[in-house]
Amino acid sequence: MSSSEATIEIIGGDSCPLYKLGDELKLTGKALLPSHGKPTCLILAGDIMALLIKQEGMSVDDKTISDCSGCTGLIRFEYKKVKELPETESDGRHDNYIGAVVNLLGSFSIFKTLNEEEIKHIVSFLRLDRFSKGSVVLKKGEPGKKLFIIISGKVEVLGDGDVSIAVLGKGEVFGEMSLLSGDPVGATVKAVESSKVLYLNGEYFRKLLNKFPSLQIYLARLLVRRLARTNVIRSEELSSGMIGKLSDMPPSGLFQTLNLNQKTGMLTLELPKGSAKVFFREGELIRASYNKRRDREAFFELLKEKEGRFKFTPGVSSKAKGPAMGEFMGLLMEGVRRIDEGL
Repeated sequence: MSSSEATIEIIGGDSCPLYKLGDELKLTGKALLPSHGKPTCLILAGDIMALLIKQEGMSVDDKTISDCSGCTGLIRFEYKKVKELPETESDGRHDNYIGAVVNLLGSFSIFKTLNEEEIKHIVSFLRLDRFSKGSVVLKKGEPGKKLFIIISGKVEVLGDGDVSIAVLGKGEVFGEMSLLSGDPVGATVKAVESSKVLYLNGEYFRKLLNKFPSLQIYLARLLVRRLARTNVIRSEELSSGMIGKLSDMPPSGLFQTLNLNQKTGMLTLELPKGSAKVFFREGELIRASYNKRRDREAFFELLKEKEGRFKFTPGVSSKAKGPAMGEFMGLLMEGVRRIDEGL
């Protein structure tokens, strides 16, 4: 077994706050050592980790030029693989970037079911961002593109009229609801103090959910807790029936509410393409019909709708019998994937 020794040289730049042309970083074993007197850039270190994963088969004399993913500035760096070190000679310093990040993430509840190698895999997709006090991290109504993990500081989730819904701190995540549903962000999130967050782009988020089912379970439970906190009034309305507009409550949010509150009954929708009916039993999808489509295909088609009215009538229906159409979260993710791919 062996590990790499390499030099990372800065060969170009544009307003990088840390490094200048000609600066070098050393990669010895698993430790990334910056130029004397300078800190290690978490963004650059993550980019180098991703590069190492992709270039695992490089020969000793190979060189690779790449760009960092950037914060306030950008740099271009050259990775020069120098030699192979025996495993016994590799540097096991406690300040090496990857080990530190893996240890940190391993203490967060979202990653506690994953082992070290699985977390290392996820680290290669993560990027770092910083927000000063009062900065808007997410704005209600914008497309949901990222999952955020707080590594320091605090953020506040704000509802209509800037009513505080929750304050989140180190180790907590946000942004998952719009990624899972495909709907716009449902609440504004602001930094209430200087904060650092790791973020995962949406395309990687869905790939990692498919690769690690335990993340699906964690996020499903998180959704239950958060919807229970924000949808108390909505749940009470569902007990006696509910009427509303899809412009106020999109299909994915409506279906999730019925699922998480384990409702039984019939959802009727009046839409531009005609009427639709969806039957629930204890929150599970049993039957669906819309625009000449049935069951799963009807459900996927309904997720695309943005305008129309709906009415939920609680109670047992003769059509709320038989097996469920499938596991709800899996159906929802499949529907979002189809929308992303234009199917």
